Amino acid sequence: MSGPLLQVENLKAGFVQGGQMTKAVGGVSFTIDRGETFALVGESGSGKSVTALSVLRLLPQNGRIIDGKVILRGRNLFALPEVSMSSIRGRRIGIVFQDPQSSLNPVMSIGQQVGEVLRLHKRLNGGALQARVIELLGLVGLPRPERHFTEYPHQLSGGMRQRVMIAIALAGEPDLLIADEPTTALDVTVQAQILGLLKRLQRETGMALWLITHDLGIVHDLADRIAVMRNGLIVEEARRDEFFRQPRHPYSRQLLDALPRLSDCVGREPVAQAGRPLLEVSDFKVHYPVRKGLFRRVVDHVRAVDGVSFSLWAGETLALVGESGCGKTTLGKGILNLIESSGGRVTFDGADVTAARGGQRRALCRAMQIVFQDPHAAMNPRMIVGDIIEEGMKAVMPEMSAVQRRKRMEFLLESVGLSPESRLRYPHEFSGGQRQRICIARALAVEPRLIVCDEPTSALDVSVQVQILGLLKDLQKREKLGFLFITHDLGVVADIAHRVAVMCSGRIVETGPTEQVLLRPQHPYTRTLLEALPGLRKVS
Repeated sequence: MSGPLLQVENLKAGFVQGGQMTKAVGGVSFTIDRGETFALVGESGSGKSVTALSVLRLLPQNGRIIDGKVILRGRNLFALPEVSMSSIRGRRIGIVFQDPQSSLNPVMSIGQQVGEVLRLHKRLNGGALQARVIELLGLVGLPRPERHFTEYPHQLSGGMRQRVMIAIALAGEPDLLIADEPTTALDVTVQAQILGLLKRLQRETGMALWLITHDLGIVHDLADRIAVMRNGLIVEEARRDEFFRQPRHPYSRQLLDALPRLSDCVGREPVAQAGRPLLEVSDFKVHYPVRKGLFRRVVDHVRAVDGVSFSLWAGETLALVGESGCGKTTLGKGILNLIESSGGRVTFDGADVTAARGGQRRALCRAMQIVFQDPHAAMNPRMIVGDIIEEGMKAVMPEMSAVQRRKRMEFLLESVGLSPESRLRYPHEFSGGQRQRICIARALAVEPRLIVCDEPTSALDVSVQVQILGLLKDLQKREKLGFLFITHDLGVVADIAHRVAVMCSGRIVETGPTEQVLLRPQHPYTRTLLEALPGLRKVS
């Protein structure tokens, strides 16, 4: 069949809120050819994901398609009955959603969820279905596919859940794969593996890829054609080489200038390590028992964190980097006493964190905060944003009046790039990047001295990322905050960290000043991480 695979014509979509229509997509047109990689780039909230959901007719209940056409292989999707659309979703068009935690069913095993697509669209059952599911889980880089087959989403790390989402999307062997931030939660080595897999599948099957992302490094390595979206409109469209050689629109140039690169770390002054550290971790362990048999006897242990030691000074940012599942998040939660340790010692400003009780425990809760990796799961969906941010202030800052709390909450919302009116909305009304900004505001609300930042910018586009990193650096300078910055984005590490600790299989294998670790790595594993970084991130 001649012509493009997908043709979008003058698409307009919006949401009904308070009886009024708020337009999210204001007249978008583009095409995607067979075997092509088309990248839609723009800021969080610009309408990228709404465009994709409109094409699949998956808008939420208050969403409306106002105008336009979507033609897939000569068929107008907006004119089809819902039963016909059900056969197209997953089979003709697959999608990888931005938030794997909310997209996966928590009461179904991984094998059941991937197998559901195979039963529906490929008519597989029994042993053939199980073999194909295990094959797909291996293809997307899960380390133990046979074991993960019987596990549930909550038993996997954020990066592993994202890989499961990609396996589900690929199961139907679609003509077009919509990938909405497909590598947001992945470290650079797995990201390179997933992108390589997508490229290979395109070559072998002729599948087209519609990539929605804020990461111009990925776009540079993967896309054939790029469209830049802002405020519901496409402001620039170009072939990849043309776009990166000479972007035409000022907004496109702004996005490129905001991209963090390894060279950003050159010349950063280290923090003076005088007196005692703000945080000291000694031989810290978190081991999980492996039980088998009728009586569930312990036969082994999973050593998620296995003897980690480091120090962090006031006013310093220590970046903790490593692959998904290496123990970074477990270490961060263990330091804050959110999960039980198996040994070792954590000291905050001279106080033993693991032994703290009563008033001392409450004081430490105020002094030590965390920004979780998954903003959707970290907030109560039944609370409005204002109550979410105020909750901590009410609990540990009883001296503040309601007026003072309100003023601080509005200040924090503006500081992270949201309007004060956002306090009256619920978390589901925000994009993924906007939800992460709310979580950062909540962590800052109680004036902590240490913040464990678990992938705080992974869901953010580059311009907002620059804003958030700038905010964190300003706060650090003014308040002498300490940051334990957990991330897989080495470009962000170059921008914000004073020192880097590289973690592999529950242990720290290399540590040192940021410039030394990123530009002159000593350990083979560190070199592997750096080699997997997208090419655009490596140049100045």
